[in-house]
Amino acid sequence: MTFPGNVSNKAERLLALCRARGLRVATAESCTGGLIAACLTEIAGSSDVVDRGFVTYSNEAKNDLLGVPEELLVRVGAVSEEVARAMAEGALERSNADLAVAVTGIAGPGGATDTKPVGLVHHACAGPDGAIVHRRVVYLGDRGGVRLATVETALDMLIDGAERRI
Repeated sequence: MTFPGNVSNKAERLLALCRARGLRVATAESCTGGLIAACLTEIAGSSDVVDRGFVTYSNEAKNDLLGVPEELLVRVGAVSEEVARAMAEGALERSNADLAVAVTGIAGPGGATDTKPVGLVHHACAGPDGAIVHRRVVYLGDRGGVRLATVETALDMLIDGAERRI
């Protein structure tokens, strides 16, 4: 798969930055279905930075693979800041990574509610010091556009995290 140049360039920048700083990365993905990990692993030699990726599309997978509490999923729903943060924490705890990014959202065309529109994505990036950065974004466009924009934002967050060592 080929990603647009701007996205591939960010992936290359992230990999180089992580190599220089001795950092490893994990991903926890729902609405992107593994596209963040795919973007990173599209680049030859990425195995020295990418530790693993979790595709946790269902609530059961979020709970089983990342330890997101079932009670949290029921109380606030999968598409929420709290779940994105828990996914990032879980990916960090269940990997050998120094940074983990998580995304959960509604790529569309269906699945929206009055409070959670199509295009809503919660991103979270966790670092070794316990800090978690969150971004809530509502993207415009079709399913593919929402997913690609989510990948780009996730890469930006990982770059920021690697630069600051959150």
